[in-house]
Amino acid sequence: QPQFVESGGGLVQPGGSLNLSCTASGFALGAYAIGWFRRGPGKDREGVSCIRASDGYTYYPESTKGRFTISRDNAKNTVYLQMNSLKPEDTDVYYCGALGTTVQRMCETRRREYEYDYWGQGTQVTVSS
Repeated sequence: QPQFVESGGGLVQPGGSLNLSCTASGFALGAYAIGWFRRGPGKDREGVSCIRASDGYTYYPESTKGRFTISRDNAKNTVYLQMNSLKPEDTDVYYCGALGTTVQRMCETRRREYEYDYWGQGTQVTVSS
């Protein structure tokens, strides 16, 4: 079954960093926009970083611009999210998804999980002292 597997989450202090990984199995990244998303209790799903897998073009919403960096290694079929200067409000479960769309629409359009071509199970990030 084609899917994503996320890893790298954990507990970090405010101001700290984490690097998340999202590895695809059963399909190749190259044709898709890949996004990292988060959703907490009472919050809409939010795109935090998106990348066009074919050429690495990226898009960031204002909430994460300058703090988060998304990258990909198509040979490893893996997308990464480097998160710096983490804040308590970044605490959430982080998911990755893939869809054939533009990177801006990938990050800015609210969708249900089933609307993505591929979706992962998520990795927990907790920012706390």
